[in-house]
Amino acid sequence: MNFKLPRIYPITDTRIAGISHAAQVERMIAVGAELIQLREKHDSPRDFYASAAEAIQIAKKHGVRIIINDRVDIAFALSADGVHLGQDDLPPVNAREILGPDAIIGYSTHSVRQAQDALSLPVDYVAIGPIFHTGTKENHHAPLGLTGLHEVRGSIGDASLVAIGGITRESLKAVFDAGADSVAMIGGIVSDPAKIETRMRELIRMSITKC
Repeated sequence: MNFKLPRIYPITDTRIAGISHAAQVERMIAVGAELIQLREKHDSPRDFYASAAEAIQIAKKHGVRIIINDRVDIAFALSADGVHLGQDDLPPVNAREILGPDAIIGYSTHSVRQAQDALSLPVDYVAIGPIFHTGTKENHHAPLGLTGLHEVRGSIGDASLVAIGGITRESLKAVFDAGADSVAMIGGIVSDPAKIETRMRELIRMSITKC
């Protein structure tokens, strides 16, 4: 599990951004996004399928990879680059059977034990969070903090690790220092759609020059 992750891993959200997944993807790509996750917790499967199809079409023109949150069926139907699964979603073993050996599969964990258990699963990266308090996810788990992140890093060796949850530009360096290979962000990038490009550009720069 040594998947090469981008330092900044943006996630779309239409309710937070107030604009379509495609519009968010277009703005993220304009400033260097390499891997983008489409997250949709409220639309019907039919509507999400349509909006994801539009976003994937844009991304493929630029060689940018798209990951679908939760929905293995939509990822398969649209030939997306992969899927990101939660603890209550289709098990990674079954997702791998459906999507094949080349698909990217990410897996959310919320504790050292869950992160360790993920090492035996057919996933490409482990996500751990929330690191800090976040308002973008309902019924979320207690924040792990930087200490918890550091413990997870030590428990999974060199496996690819994504940190998520309440991370800001101010805490970015500390999160990388605690062991994250990549930082996934939603609100910190898309909460003001007019600033998506500015924020993404700054975060990418910070992740390279200061972290």
